[in-house]
Amino acid sequence: MKEATALRHDWTKEELMAIYNRPLLTLIYDAASVHREWHKADEVQISTLLSVKTGGCPEDCSYCGQAARYQTGIKVQALLPTETVLAHARKAKENGASRFCMAAAWREVRDNSDFDRIIDMVKGVNDMDLEVCCTLGMLTEHQANRLKEAGLYAYNHNLDTSEDYYNEIISTRKFDNRIKTIDNVRKAGLTVCSGGIIGLGESHMDRISMLLTLANMEKHPESVPINALARVKGTPLENNPKVDIWDMVRMIATARIAMPASMVRLSAGRIEMTEVEQGWCFMAGANSIFTGERETLLVTPNPGVSDDLQMLQNLGLKPMVKETATAGTAC
Repeated sequence: MKEATALRHDWTKEELMAIYNRPLLTLIYDAASVHREWHKADEVQISTLLSVKTGGCPEDCSYCGQAARYQTGIKVQALLPTETVLAHARKAKENGASRFCMAAAWREVRDNSDFDRIIDMVKGVNDMDLEVCCTLGMLTEHQANRLKEAGLYAYNHNLDTSEDYYNEIISTRKFDNRIKTIDNVRKAGLTVCSGGIIGLGESHMDRISMLLTLANMEKHPESVPINALARVKGTPLENNPKVDIWDMVRMIATARIAMPASMVRLSAGRIEMTEVEQGWCFMAGANSIFTGERETLLVTPNPGVSDDLQMLQNLGLKPMVKETATAGTAC
């Protein structure tokens, strides 16, 4: 794609806050213009996310229904059989997905038989000519190399929020642990998927600080998920207010302008958005969604694939094919 807008890695908080606070329609126009310089504006990457191991996590992330210490009613599920996962991947590809993501509710990857099975899953999905993504918690450089050798394309490890606000949300790990895992992913030659969540009780400056960390990395994450808090009953944040749609739009637009080559993912929270609201997010620069058979995005509700395909058609958008998705530096 055309590269008229140069990539920058030296943003300041003041610059990003000024972008975030632009008059809304001006901000959307500016972000849409950048989007069209770097991406095909009528294409949206469809990704399917499957929880291959659910619940029982020892972490205390305040937003997460999979933390063992919270009573959320989520059923703990051991690591799925490899063939079950591969069957889900085949169905995802039939439904138009070009990326298949596997998530395990682990604090960290351990070198054991479960990780060996994950390696087999990665190999199997890669053989289907799908981009393979995993989110498995913290991992070492050696483990990242094993995943790369198996055919993994991307690793997801969200920052969640700003470094300053991080300890208000999670106490069982540090912000630096997040950065270390992302560094290990980079060293292995994998692409990085890293973003955050809004609606945690953070300030607007916390949101900007999180984007600043990502935008000033030596290499921008190829994928930047912007999540709205899914208020899971039984978690400490269950009574937080619903995220305002214009806050989502501002975050997406700011991420698009600061990291023009990245895929900006409209992630958790879509179930509470109307088609019109999601349309504004696409206009502001989002070009990827998670979809599936009205199952769950990990443990939170997600729109069904037929609804999503109809929405894309209504908006004049089409699913991105893998060849487009992996071309150049765009994702």
